[in-house]
Amino acid sequence: MADVPENAPTRKGYFDNFAFNNHCPGTQSQDAGKVSACQGCPNQNICASSKPTGPDPAVQEISQRLSNVKHKVIVLSGKGGVGKSTFTAHLAHGLASNSEKQIGVLDVDICGPSLPRILGVEGEQVHQSGSGWSPVYVDDNLSLMSVGFLLSSPSDAVIWRGPKKNGLIKQFLRDVDWGDLDYLVIDTPPGTSDEHLSIAQYLKEAQIDGAVIITTPQEVALLDVRKEINFCQKVGLPIIGVVENMSGFVCPKCKTESQIFPPTTGGGKKMSEDMKVPFLGSLPLDPLIGKCCDEGKSFLSEVPDSPATKAYISIIKKIENHCSQTLAARETDTGETTS
Repeated sequence: MADVPENAPTRKGYFDNFAFNNHCPGTQSQDAGKVSACQGCPNQNICASSKPTGPDPAVQEISQRLSNVKHKVIVLSGKGGVGKSTFTAHLAHGLASNSEKQIGVLDVDICGPSLPRILGVEGEQVHQSGSGWSPVYVDDNLSLMSVGFLLSSPSDAVIWRGPKKNGLIKQFLRDVDWGDLDYLVIDTPPGTSDEHLSIAQYLKEAQIDGAVIITTPQEVALLDVRKEINFCQKVGLPIIGVVENMSGFVCPKCKTESQIFPPTTGGGKKMSEDMKVPFLGSLPLDPLIGKCCDEGKSFLSEVPDSPATKAYISIIKKIENHCSQTLAARETDTGETTS
């Protein structure tokens, strides 16, 4: 980070080779001189009394870096364990089933990076070149960048405060050389805190198509998902729609359908109606989805006749339609065309 003073205290860690300072939030941060990492630093009083001068220049740099990405889709949920990473992976697989499309996936779940395992590239290495970091390729037209590639072991914990997380997200958005992409799908952790604010801030001029919000039917999940919808509305992040995951389970032998998570208040569809956001569809439970994720395979190609696969394809088509309409509206407003 260029705005870290030379005499700022540092701490050795996993990412020293990637130009990170594990301690200092940077002089341009709103947290400069105010967080626990600043205690004992000779610059603390100066940083605390200084105000950031103008917007973060990284916003423009990121906008320029992502100018060759046609569509940017963020997968969100206020609740953990609802299947965001699973949905992100299969959204990417579904989009990449068109061999003429180039798809990128960015995993900003800093503390729980599961996409390398789900996409079958765990243990791969990230390489640097003069044009930036090179993502890891899952297929010829599907690539992934994740903090999981920077850990010495999949069991290593990332124990960071907010400024360090923000720094990594900024570097992922600014320094990864994606090339020309049709879609960049961004997977996020649960909640409405550091990572989500960073994504909203750094991509505010990069023309985001919108967010897909994942929930499960029960009220415990819906409580937190409502907060996520409210977050998107407050930060001006467009909402593509809501997906209800794990909406039911059909026994593969007796074909009896069971509600594993009973929708006591009407589920995701009723919540979407109440909050006036689109409902993209429901995804049933299928034990083979978890098996495919553990093995790093695409459920959509492994089990093409499953009701869950058909539901995924329907939802993916709706997301593609939204992105196409957004691009057409953008071209009409600006007079520009995207090849």
